[in-house]
Order: sequence, then C-alpha cells, then structure tokens
Amino acid sequence: MRYKNVPGFEHGTPESLGVLMLNLGTPDAPTPTAVRRYLGEFLNDPRVVELPRPIWWLVLHGVILRVRPSRSARAYQSVWTERGSPLLDVAQRQANGLRALLDARFGSGVRVELGMRYGRPSVSEALERLKQANVRRLLVLPLYPQYSATTTASVFDAVTDELSTWRWLPELRFINQYHDDPNYIDAVAHSIRAYWDEHGEPERLLFSFHGIPKKYFMAGDPYHCHCHKTARMVVEQLDLPEDRWLVSFQSRVGRDEWLQPYTDETLKLWGADGVKQVHVIAPGFSADCLETLEEIDVENREYFLGAGGEDYHYIPCLNDDPRHLEMMLGLVERHACGWPEMTGVAEDW
Repeated sequence: MRYKNVPGFEHGTPESLGVLMLNLGTPDAPTPTAVRRYLGEFLNDPRVVELPRPIWWLVLHGVILRVRPSRSARAYQSVWTERGSPLLDVAQRQANGLRALLDARFGSGVRVELGMRYGRPSVSEALERLKQANVRRLLVLPLYPQYSATTTASVFDAVTDELSTWRWLPELRFINQYHDDPNYIDAVAHSIRAYWDEHGEPERLLFSFHGIPKKYFMAGDPYHCHCHKTARMVVEQLDLPEDRWLVSFQSRVGRDEWLQPYTDETLKLWGADGVKQVHVIAPGFSADCLETLEEIDVENREYFLGAGGEDYHYIPCLNDDPRHLEMMLGLVERHACGWPEMTGVAEDW
C-alpha cells in the first residue's frame, strides 16, 4: 500500500486541532445526471442497504438508477435556490458559524472543515485540507443527533477508510450522538416556542424523524429509542399533554416494514379524524434539505389538507440558529476536553 504523504512536510510545523463537521450530502446540481451520481454513491453504501452486494448491484443499476434520478431531480429543482443546494448552503453557514465561535473562544488553533458523506465536499477532500493544516488531533462531528448505523456509523467508516491511507495518524475522537444533549433539547424547544409565538399553538405537534427499516432496529440499532427520547425531552420543556403530540417516521422506500407510525399515513389519519391544525418539526435533521422542504413542507402538507385538515405548518430545522451553533460549540468543548487547544497551550504541547 502507498500511504499519502504531505509534499514538502517539515518536522516542527505547528500542530492544530481539527473539527470535521459532516452531513449526509447532496447532488452537485438538480439534474438527472448529478442525482444519479449522488444516488449511486448513497445507495451503494452497505450501511444504508444491507442486502447481498451482487443482488443489490443488479437492483440498483438495473432498476433504481434508471428510474429514480429523473423523479428525484424534479424534487430537487423545487427546493434549489440561487445559492444552490439548501443543505449545502446551510451546512456551510454552520461551519462558518462554528469556526467563528471557536476562533473567538480559543484563537486560531482549531480548524473547522465541512464534508459530506456522499457528494462534495467529500470526506476525503475535507480530511486532506485538515492534513495540510497539520491537524494532529481530530474531532469528528456528524450532524446526526440520533445515532444510527445507516448514518453515524457510515460516517465512521468513511473517515477511518480515509485515515487508513495516512502515514501519520492524528489522535481521533468521534461524537456518536447528541440526541439528549441539554443544549440541543433547549434549542429545539426554543425554536418551537418562537414559532408558536408568531403562529399560535396547534391542536397537534408531530415530530417527524427519518425512518429506517424495522429489521435494523430489531438487530440492535438504537435510533428508534433516541428519537423518542428527544421528543419526550422536548415536550417536557413545552409542558405538552400526551394527546397533543406524536413521533412518526418519514421517507420509507421499498416493501419492507419501516419504523412506524409513518408520517404520511399519520397526517392522512389526523385529517380524516377531524384534526384541523397541525405543526410538524423534524429534529433529526440539523439542516433543511429535500426531506424537509419538499417531502414534509409540500408533499405531506397536501396529504393532511387533502384528508380534511385546514391549517398545516412546518417548523424549520435549527439550521444556523445561534442556539444551534452554541450547542455545537459545547459539543466540541466537551469532547475535545484535555487537548491543548482547549486550554490555550497548544504551542507548548
């Protein structure tokens, strides 16, 4: 094996701490070609689809990537902005915001880079920038509050696969989840209260999380439990009675059973049962993206209103809200505790 070197490396170069922020990813453009490339990388991840590779390769390349890219491209086109992908735009603002907070608190010894598990900027590209900055201590922050093998563990795979090619490995710490972090819970609850101050309180509040196949949960994935704990902690702050809120799961695909209840079916049922006003929040997403802006705010709105509901609101993700950025700062401080950059003595390390 050939290991990646740093051209012109000089021993004695000042060291630094790197924070690698990671989210799922996005196509480069809302076109069938770009979406096909993105979906090919995403759906080929064995963490996402746990099927025998030869069988899945035939299904993926023989059926899915022939049909789905055009349909998905139209959905991406409906949420694309002049700044490009909403997810990437928000993620860049998050990285810039966290970088500014760290600079103000600890000076310039902490580097922040943004990567995407699928698409660009890739994990490899982000890590290469950190390597060029002589990062000797690395903290990985996947922006998935609730742990799942399909998301968080996949990030770990990508990071360690890349690091396995480095000659000089950094110290590594990895944030697995923050679903019950008090500052995260406070930020979500505050965003709901702020929205209600402007729009009033609804009859029902729906917490919609991205789904995973039920068999993954039965095999030991804690995601379902983390989602419910997040929701319980938020409603405790809101002091909501049990009959005014529910946890559901969205974005299911295929014929297998996924975590239930399903978001779309729940909204249809509520509308048919006479519920007139619903607010939906998706606290498992750290940034607004296709699944929130199109699936939740457009598609599921139509389901609820079409079934008899009258007033539907989507409460945006935390995005680059100052409370969200302060929460990230707290995560970095806690998980990087003991490293010299956190105490201002990096030059003497």
